[in-house]
Amino acid sequence: MALNPNCALIGVMGGKGGVGKSIFAANFALALMNELRSQVLLVDADSKTIGDQNVLLGLKPNKTIKEVVGMSTGLSSTPMNQIVTLHSSGLAYLGAVRGPEEKLEVNPEAVMRQMEFFSRQFKFIVVDLGNDIGPLQNAFLLEATAAFVITTPEILVVAQTQRLINDLMSATFPKDMFQLVINKVSTSGISPQEISNSLRMPPMGVIPQDDTTSSTSIQKFTPFVLSQPKAPITGSYYDIVRRLTGGTLQRLKALIKPKANSLNPTASSGVEVNSSANNNQISLDPQVQLRLRVHSELLRSPEISKMMKETSQDESRQSEMRERTKREITQIVDKEAPDLARDKRQQLIKEVLEEALGLGPLEDLLADKDVSEIMINGSKRIFVEKGGRLTHLKEVQFTSNDHLRRIIERIVTPLGRQINSASPMVDARLRDGSRVNAIIEPCSIDGPAVTIRKFKKGGVTPEKYVEFGSMTKNMIDFLRICVENGMNIVISGGTGSGKTTLLNMMSSFIPTTERIVTVEDAAELQLQQDHVVRLETRPSSMEGSHAIHIRDLIKNALRMRPDRIVVGECRDGAALDMLQAMNTGHDGSMTTTHANNAKECVSRLETLCMMAGMDLPAKAIREQIASAVHLIVQVSRLSDGSRKVLSITEVDGIQGDAVTLAPIFIFKETGYDAKKKILGNFQPTGYVPKIIQKLAAKSVIVPKELFIAEAPKPSTVSGVPGSNSVNSTGVVKKSS
Repeated sequence: MALNPNCALIGVMGGKGGVGKSIFAANFALALMNELRSQVLLVDADSKTIGDQNVLLGLKPNKTIKEVVGMSTGLSSTPMNQIVTLHSSGLAYLGAVRGPEEKLEVNPEAVMRQMEFFSRQFKFIVVDLGNDIGPLQNAFLLEATAAFVITTPEILVVAQTQRLINDLMSATFPKDMFQLVINKVSTSGISPQEISNSLRMPPMGVIPQDDTTSSTSIQKFTPFVLSQPKAPITGSYYDIVRRLTGGTLQRLKALIKPKANSLNPTASSGVEVNSSANNNQISLDPQVQLRLRVHSELLRSPEISKMMKETSQDESRQSEMRERTKREITQIVDKEAPDLARDKRQQLIKEVLEEALGLGPLEDLLADKDVSEIMINGSKRIFVEKGGRLTHLKEVQFTSNDHLRRIIERIVTPLGRQINSASPMVDARLRDGSRVNAIIEPCSIDGPAVTIRKFKKGGVTPEKYVEFGSMTKNMIDFLRICVENGMNIVISGGTGSGKTTLLNMMSSFIPTTERIVTVEDAAELQLQQDHVVRLETRPSSMEGSHAIHIRDLIKNALRMRPDRIVVGECRDGAALDMLQAMNTGHDGSMTTTHANNAKECVSRLETLCMMAGMDLPAKAIREQIASAVHLIVQVSRLSDGSRKVLSITEVDGIQGDAVTLAPIFIFKETGYDAKKKILGNFQPTGYVPKIIQKLAAKSVIVPKELFIAEAPKPSTVSGVPGSNSVNSTGVVKKSS
């Protein structure tokens, strides 16, 4: 039975005994009541309690949970003060047991039916859930708006807390539902930041260690929130109340939790969360349930967990870690499903191994050479791009949105980046250089959305560009000469048009004797030269500070004695810094930007420069562009999925208030074939660029024949390897 939506049920649990979760529950309930001036009910539902809350509050419960469940008359016909016990402060309390001689054994469904009554009487219900999550505690969590996970700055406690969180994730509870509180913090223990990084959870609150105040409050049977209202430890509780109720609770009410369709009323309270999780997942495919059980059991192995933490970034031990983990999974599978068919057994071991050490369902897609892009719209909808066409892979799915969240965290955490409700968007990269963008709830309504743009190992060679029909050999030869001799180039194009891939290919023309500094949001470029310095931006910390942006890195790159500066993409005021670098002796620099043609590229650069906040006149910016940029290479993804260099344009200077552009090469469409593939050919415009004069001053001879227009010979251009070729005169011809 669902609780009243106007009531917020808040659980309190700990991964290990002795972390102070009972003291936290009592003091938090009082702080919540005092701060919001609302009616609050504190419930003791710890399966191993001996009456801890009775002692902390100095109360003898009027009725215990078991007695409330067994009441023959309805709760509505009994005065509230005869059911719950009222503290002198006004806090209502429902105890678990009267003393150590009793044990909490109740029917979870019956308890939740009575909780529905209490949810109509109280705005907040705070429940002490203890350390063992059995059927009763699981029933409370299914109705909870939020739950505090209490830990302390001790290695063993943090490890046990991680185990509890893993169990809850295996039970498909949303991770955002759980709020981390670090208790007993001192200068001698592990820092809160280290604990947060280890558990991959931002702390909702940090409570200082104050043994004197805590001990005194227990001896006087009065929580310190009441007896020591001005103590720092009390202040930390009110801070937690304000953070939780300042919009977080309202957001958490929208989270989707597991369906309570199979709670076992006869199960003892000692059953662990895995057992109840399996019941909750009865609607899942049996193979999925088995995989979840095996993976959860694997996480319980302290040896494997320790080894994964120690060697996850050590490539020399990756093979050893993989083999040992595989052996452990094999033993668990043989124990959990001894009669499993051989093919299903091998598939199960592979899936669990990839989920434990890799990227789960993404592993096969990343290994598929034909897949150029992977798009994930929530856990059940995965699309891939093959040959320029999108395909929905209905057979490939994640177990849940939380499973997908864990994969995202596995990608971003080694890079020092974070993704959570406070920072729901992130740009990252995989080890092979593939670009990853992820966005999660609440910004992504239907679950986490992930976009992975794969890069072929070693990039795309100039020969492949010719083979794919993306440009001609003459165009490549011209670009090679320009790059080798220090022309400043901007690559322009739309999203997914292949700007970064083209930049990567063109950077291969830079002489190996030059020092190159690359600047990127997420490092993707794969330069083959030896003398390369790679710089990458850094997002803000959990406190919202210490971010390092593209502009900061470009300014720093100028102090690193670069011969070339290559910026992955200009999308803000960094464009002005890039132009200034091009104008101050760093010839041969390159970057990319978003625009649909060369003219729009100039306008885009002008707009980005205005974002630098320098209050420069438009004409001064255009003069900067005209003097800094030599070539604009326009690349586009066409309607048939092929990617083409549509034009190579020279920036010819400035006339009046306008930047003058002169196309050198263009791609001209002539129609479509029967398969809707675009027909067209690459043509030189006949214009001889002024760059030739600059190159001639360096004794570099560029054959003028490259720029003489010839009669077009249209043919199919598909952009698919092996489907066409381009001859040296720039005419596309169909392969046999």
